[in-house]
Amino acid sequence: MTTFIHDVLADLNKKQVDVSKITLILPSKRAGVFLKHELTNSIQTPIFSPIILSIEEFVEELSQLKAISNTELLFEFYETYLQVHEEQNPDSFDTFSKWAQILLQDFNEIDRYLIPQEHIFDYLSAIKELNHWSVDTKQTNFVKNYLVFWKRLKIYYNQLTENLINKKKGYQGLIYREAVENIQNYIETNPDKHHVFLGFNALNKAEETIIQELLENSHADIYWDIDKSFFENKNHDASLFIRQHQNQWKYFESNPFNWVTSHYKQTKDISVIGVPKNVGQAKCIGNILNKLQEENNTLNNTAVVLGEESLLLPVLNSIPEAIKALNITMGLPLKSIPLATLFEQLFFVHKKETTNYYFKDVIKILSHQFIRPLLQSGFSNDLQKVVQIIESNNLIYISLSRLTTFAPQHKTLFKLLFGKWDNNPSTALKQCQTLILIIKAHLEQQKKENLLALEHLFKFNTLFNELILLDEQYKHVSDIASLFSVYKELLSTQTLDFKGEPLEGLQIMGMLESRVLDFETIIISSVNEGILPSGKSNNSFIPYDVKLENNLPTYKEKDAVYTYHFYRLLQRAKRIFIIYNTEIDPLKGGEKSRFITQLDLEGIHKIKHTIAVPNIALDTNIKETVITKNDDVINQLKKYAAKGLSPSALTSYIRNPIDFYFQKVLKIKEYDDVEETVAANTLGTVIHNTLEDFYKPFEGRLITWEQISEMKPKIAVTVTKHFKDLFKEGDITKGKNLIVFEISKRYIFNFLELEIADLKAGNTLEILAVELDNTVEIQIPELDFPVRITGKVDRIDKRNGITRVIDYKSGNVDSSKVQITNWEDLTTDYDKYSKSFQVLTYAYLMHSKNPFTEPVEAGIISFKNLNGGFLKFAKKETGSNQKIEIINHEILEEYQTQLKQLILEIFNLEIPFTEKAT
Repeated sequence: MTTFIHDVLADLNKKQVDVSKITLILPSKRAGVFLKHELTNSIQTPIFSPIILSIEEFVEELSQLKAISNTELLFEFYETYLQVHEEQNPDSFDTFSKWAQILLQDFNEIDRYLIPQEHIFDYLSAIKELNHWSVDTKQTNFVKNYLVFWKRLKIYYNQLTENLINKKKGYQGLIYREAVENIQNYIETNPDKHHVFLGFNALNKAEETIIQELLENSHADIYWDIDKSFFENKNHDASLFIRQHQNQWKYFESNPFNWVTSHYKQTKDISVIGVPKNVGQAKCIGNILNKLQEENNTLNNTAVVLGEESLLLPVLNSIPEAIKALNITMGLPLKSIPLATLFEQLFFVHKKETTNYYFKDVIKILSHQFIRPLLQSGFSNDLQKVVQIIESNNLIYISLSRLTTFAPQHKTLFKLLFGKWDNNPSTALKQCQTLILIIKAHLEQQKKENLLALEHLFKFNTLFNELILLDEQYKHVSDIASLFSVYKELLSTQTLDFKGEPLEGLQIMGMLESRVLDFETIIISSVNEGILPSGKSNNSFIPYDVKLENNLPTYKEKDAVYTYHFYRLLQRAKRIFIIYNTEIDPLKGGEKSRFITQLDLEGIHKIKHTIAVPNIALDTNIKETVITKNDDVINQLKKYAAKGLSPSALTSYIRNPIDFYFQKVLKIKEYDDVEETVAANTLGTVIHNTLEDFYKPFEGRLITWEQISEMKPKIAVTVTKHFKDLFKEGDITKGKNLIVFEISKRYIFNFLELEIADLKAGNTLEILAVELDNTVEIQIPELDFPVRITGKVDRIDKRNGITRVIDYKSGNVDSSKVQITNWEDLTTDYDKYSKSFQVLTYAYLMHSKNPFTEPVEAGIISFKNLNGGFLKFAKKETGSNQKIEIINHEILEEYQTQLKQLILEIFNLEIPFTEKAT
């Protein structure tokens, strides 16, 4: 395969051009490296290297202006804005930057395409006046200000241009306009200088003017790179611009048009592969590279062209280890580096003017991979200690002073991270830079292991240095919000550049970096609509019809640019892999690209279509978790049984034996996170504890409705006390927590009202016990060790001579949950009968301590179903509506039988803990 660059140099050699005396101009700097390499291979004798420039470098030389960064340009424009603005209340820098970025893009386009400024700005202003009925005498202030803004665009442009030229600086468009102004002078002062332009396609008006001037004055030659298949097809967008240049440039009326080649129709192996998600594409690229490496043992003429820059890291992580030679042309965006998230989190917490920080933000910052190592103390890390204190005290918001008490030895670090920035950009920048130095000092202790991290740190140090210089020079950033906007703008333009051998091994690049370059094997990723091509977008103040009238590029021209780059990559390649994402993402890209459909419709090449899916072995014999019992497990269970099996533990086994195993045998507790919103169990405990405080003093006594009425004024104080005990420092004064707090007070109030109404109706009530602990040993002949049952009954009372065993439930329970028909279901169906099991256990414990001599009922009072009253346990007869609600000897005997069977199952060595489907 001969490359375009090789063909150009061969033609120059054929024409006996002294290459050392010419200036070669290319679309990008990257192409210059390959041009130099090809030059060394094509010359036979030593020569001086020719001048090789990118078009931007050449135009900058012509204009005598120095290119300014986008961020600095924004500051310069704000100075111009303040200079022009006549009113007392100009926009803040933060507000200004939101619309100024778009306007600067329009200024850039207007200059690059040499649009008469006076004409277009007056035209835009006139359009807006028509749209807003400027002749209407009843204009609102908003409309007036809006129209004033459009009239000022010309003033902004003229003043900004004047200011920049005085400083010998310029943005891209201004540099191009000035270059056009200076082209004649350049030609006159460099009569012997010859230029060769190669590999260009879409040219703006300024570039066209400069190149045509040089061509017509015999100071240049130009080589196009277009294939006959596209050039002769007037409907093919790949040749849209080059056809226009041939038809419209006067130079080509009398000079040859170099070149239209015939490479595209040569035999090619083209595979189109659909892969779900970006990571899938990266893995697919890795597999393709692995096969290519095995087949050829080298990837010297292979390129991976990434349609989307975010794929760079996944692709790098997917490259096979066998591939040693690698060159990455595109830089890794700085915003993709983990360190970027640290500063973003710091800006996020400090944008809020507060001294109390949300616990999740604090933990997120302290847990960051660059901060966590700084909390090391000897062999332990103090992060876990800090997190544990936050969780145990239920701290939702934390002040710096409070945080410092958790680990005083890290006071300096905490102050650096959470010390107030006072909405002062200078303070923020100093804090961030000091933090970088502290992290650097730590990383340098093990420099070899942290080389990449130190490189990341260096780039961020450079970025903050630039922010400090901009802040000192312009003084426009007045608050943290503005600083964060500038930081994000700078961050989006910065990349971490890789070093490698540029001419050996696998090449990884973006679409624009591929200009002028040719490879035998091409892998192109993300060939989806919205990415390749990028599709419709109108990030501009200039309406579509105005762009058309002034020959400014629209989405059609931008699509044609992508079409050219895509097809040019395919021209000379022999093996091509086109990969697209099968999962449509409206934000990043849609269905497979029209380019793929176009390749099919052309019918020039046979396209192989495949859908790649991960090679996952499907296990069709997935079984539930089964844990066999051994002597160690049984011994652990014996210890637990000796202390006492509770109703909740036994129902846990009924629900899922695996949960019982984890909690009671392995003693694995659930993660105790900070409780931002009052949890259901906290609400239940508060209600239980409050009622215990109210009724405990009346144990063993009859209680009157007047005594219960005296409890009502104490509800708020008592509930607050128990919330403070359980919810620690969680806030119950607002939001959902306030609602839960009020609900708990209402539950208790309604319950007391229910009790008062019952007593007023002539019923009697004696409080026998409140929160009564009972433990009894159950006799099971099959077991040779003690087994105890333990439980705490919420309340035992005697109403009208009938003893009641009561269990409080803060949730919603109806009578069906405490009724049973078949005793066998009691220990097998958790959802239906767990409540029945619990109340029967409490009744059984009471009876075992003091056998019943009087009628006893057991049941539940549901605070979400207080209208249901006391929900009594009942044994229903099969096929009948008859119920037995008194806990008699027969019921207890049946319960005991079921209980013993359950315990024997738990201790049976032959019956494993088997997971139940949930």
